[in-house]
Amino acid sequence: MKKLFSMRRGIIMLSAIGLGLSTISCDDEAIPLRDPNSTGGQEFKYTWSQTADSLQTSTYNNYLGTNGTFIENNTGKSTFNYWPNAHVLDVLVDGFLRTGNENYKTRMKALVQGIKVKNGNNTYNNVFNDDMLWLANSCLRAYDATKDQEYKDVADYLWGRIKLSWSDVFGGGITWKQDTPRQKNAVSNGPAVILAMRLYEIDKKADDLDWAKKIYAWQKANLVDPVSGTVWDNISEVNGVITTNKDWVFTYNMGTWIGAGLRLYKATNDQTYLDDAVKCGRTVLTSPKLLSEGLLRDEGQGDGGLFKGILVRYFVELTEHPTINSTDKEKFAAFMKFNAQTFYKKGILRPGMFSGSNWKVAPAAGSNTDLTTQLSGVMLIEAAAKLDKDGYFK
Repeated sequence: MKKLFSMRRGIIMLSAIGLGLSTISCDDEAIPLRDPNSTGGQEFKYTWSQTADSLQTSTYNNYLGTNGTFIENNTGKSTFNYWPNAHVLDVLVDGFLRTGNENYKTRMKALVQGIKVKNGNNTYNNVFNDDMLWLANSCLRAYDATKDQEYKDVADYLWGRIKLSWSDVFGGGITWKQDTPRQKNAVSNGPAVILAMRLYEIDKKADDLDWAKKIYAWQKANLVDPVSGTVWDNISEVNGVITTNKDWVFTYNMGTWIGAGLRLYKATNDQTYLDDAVKCGRTVLTSPKLLSEGLLRDEGQGDGGLFKGILVRYFVELTEHPTINSTDKEKFAAFMKFNAQTFYKKGILRPGMFSGSNWKVAPAAGSNTDLTTQLSGVMLIEAAAKLDKDGYFK
């Protein structure tokens, strides 16, 4: 991200170029349906997969810029930002895994190559370690889905760069930026554990597992509340004073901590890792720092617009984890269902298919929706489609 929590073409085209669709799919709007909480009328049918198609199409048609990359918003700001584009790759992988449509693969390839061009100097290296972590993680998902070696090569290069920012300052940890040796953030450590573990699953190199364990241990000791599992944003030193910022609690840091614990548990069978992930997940369901009226809270647009979608990605993994108890599983699934249903009915501007940053309020017609905010909405509906297909929405 260009700065912490910074506030980072509007007519939708109906051709859905490249996906083989002729119109935006809005089957949920075809006939009047009753609210499921009311009585009488035809029962409401959530068309998760079709709505995911619609949101994917809207994102492509309204945010596509040059070199296969995506622009900042839908109202004319064509700035390229590295880290949202890394998450576009994740979203394209979601679409490909759900549909098997080969056109997603074409878009994925154009995007990953375009990021290198738009980043400047024909390199993926970026001063922001978290930006590189998001791209490396999405590249490994793309590699897993396609077996295209180019994605793996990008991830390997980025991992090599990221590890250089580990230091003994504050006892360990990876810096937020390459040039901020005295600031270390959850966002540059949780995703690093996930990346190391994804690489370990592919290559089985003990060194990657060792890296994951030591980064996890450092984050747990310095940026995680031992009682609640709440993830604090950062630890920094200014004018000789070391401070842990416990006031900044963001959804995405909770998500990556969950994802880190689940992967280490899978590799080591150490119950502590799974317990940490479940504790964090339980806190997501109750913390006023993360929720508003049972929904993941509005964290604004800009950088914050993408935070909830990142949590959702890893919360799905927690919900579907085979060894968590049935009570937690049911609560996690119900929470995801409530968020998805609320957003589906109230948070999407139709027929343009733009996402609101508050999942119970659709954007006003003609208003700005940042790419970050749009991506969170796509991630939520893609997650709902997966959970529904896998039998978790009952």
